[in-house]
Amino acid sequence: MQNKIIQNIVFPKELPVSQRVEDIKKAITDNSIVIICGETGSGKTTQLPKICLDLGRGMKKIIGHTQPRRIAARSVATRISEELKSDLGGLVGYKVRFTDKVTKASSIKVMTDGILLAETQNDPLLKKYDTLIIDEAHERSLNIDFLLGYLKNILPKRPDLKIIITSATIDVDKFSSHFNDAPIIQVSGRTFPVEILYRPLRKKTNEDLEDIEDAVLSAIHDLDNQIGDILIFLPGERDIHDIKRFLSDQLNSQFEILPL
Repeated sequence: MQNKIIQNIVFPKELPVSQRVEDIKKAITDNSIVIICGETGSGKTTQLPKICLDLGRGMKKIIGHTQPRRIAARSVATRISEELKSDLGGLVGYKVRFTDKVTKASSIKVMTDGILLAETQNDPLLKKYDTLIIDEAHERSLNIDFLLGYLKNILPKRPDLKIIITSATIDVDKFSSHFNDAPIIQVSGRTFPVEILYRPLRKKTNEDLEDIEDAVLSAIHDLDNQIGDILIFLPGERDIHDIKRFLSDQLNSQFEILPL
């Protein structure tokens, strides 16, 4: 097996999960299964594989890290490899349908949960992994639910395997109960100051209220001197396309307008 060279691992201080690194390390060391509960932005997705690496895992075997979607698997692997100052496909690789960027040098393998589930056919005890991180488990897809049941069944035969389940603030008690009251570590999310300005629809000369299109355009003009992007929430797809056409006509390429 190719030697895996690990540089000093740094955890960004601005991420809330970095404040709990030692607690998480101890929980992983002392337990087969750990539930990490953290809101979006806490840093759990990118830092947990690094924490496992810092514990010495992923040397002889691999740290598996699942994501619900392919684009997330690629972007997470890219971000972790950047933080570890490694080329993608080196220390950190990823595998999704039709693409395999995992090599013998890889200690961390980011993949979709479907890929890991498929691997159970040829490797029923998942012997190539010493750690498995099931990320975004609160999404409760069929693949995730199958994996959680499967992993619980193989644990008695894999006492060396460490399993980390991450979830948002919902369902963590269910996950803990499923894995025989596994410990839960709470990680706070990042908070930012938010200023709320209330702007009701204005009355036109005939006492009718202005259209939503005019209200949105007026709000954009009010915010035009602010730095950054403007995100507009609308009820449905038709409203999104109608507003996009209206703003494209009114703003004359002043903004790049993207329907999501």
